[in-house]
Amino acid sequence: MSDQNSNKLVVVGSVAVDWVITPTAEREESVGGAAVFFAMAASPLTPVQLVGVVGHDFPAAALGDLERAGVDLDGLERNSDGLTFRWKGRYHENMNQRDTLETHLNVFENFSPRLPPSYRESEFLFLANIQPSLQLDVLDQMAKRPRLVGLDTMNLWIDIAHDKLLEVLARVDVLAINEEEALQLTSETNLVRAANKIRELGPKTLVIKRGEYGALCFGPDNALFAAPAMPLEDVVDPTGAGDSFAGGFMGHLARTGEITDDYVRQAVIWGSTMASYCVQGFSYDQLRGLSREDIEGRYQSFVELTRF
Repeated sequence: MSDQNSNKLVVVGSVAVDWVITPTAEREESVGGAAVFFAMAASPLTPVQLVGVVGHDFPAAALGDLERAGVDLDGLERNSDGLTFRWKGRYHENMNQRDTLETHLNVFENFSPRLPPSYRESEFLFLANIQPSLQLDVLDQMAKRPRLVGLDTMNLWIDIAHDKLLEVLARVDVLAINEEEALQLTSETNLVRAANKIRELGPKTLVIKRGEYGALCFGPDNALFAAPAMPLEDVVDPTGAGDSFAGGFMGHLARTGEITDDYVRQAVIWGSTMASYCVQGFSYDQLRGLSREDIEGRYQSFVELTRF
């Protein structure tokens, strides 16, 4: 689906093997990680270059899936002596909350991203949820400042690496986090005030991911855009939905090369479109092998859903 003139999009983040338990099912060897979900969601829209690390236990079939999706894996470090990052979690009945049961960082603990020379010229970069010091290091490896830098972070880094996170925020264009993280980052109780504070820190665009309630986008000049989530009868596994949203969002902007307000609004809908596929299966099952017609059809369903 990606156009011939699409821009390459670099993503740096985790590659994992998850053990996911939901109220109705579980999968013990479920390939995940922010970089994987992002890449599988963005690759139908634009060429993706992935930076991450895996151990000797990472499934070869998953590497094949990524390659067939057109993802460039030159930046994926293969550590033959260690195990891949592993996470085990259980979702509550409503699927909105989950409990982490186990986390094993393994080779991810000492991960130091190294961008191949072919990645360093990219005009579009997404820094998925890793330590802020590593995100800064990646920015310094780029040959020049990309046209658009997106960032994800989490409450852990807001707590223990606040100053480094502020350094990163000063150098990015888009921040994609959830409502709780936005309030925590700014010590605010009101989301609009929090959004204004965050955009004073650097990112001119703030996307608040709200799970089953969709997304809010605070743009330049106080532009506000709200998008719903696709009403789905069955949510199989919410793991990776936020990363898939980010993949669709950044993928659309890289594909078009346009980052005006109108295109950012479209990107929010593309993000919601890809996230809606993600939650309909375990791992990236429902993102694999999507046709242009599939994706554009669901995108149009979102357009109709929001037409007034």
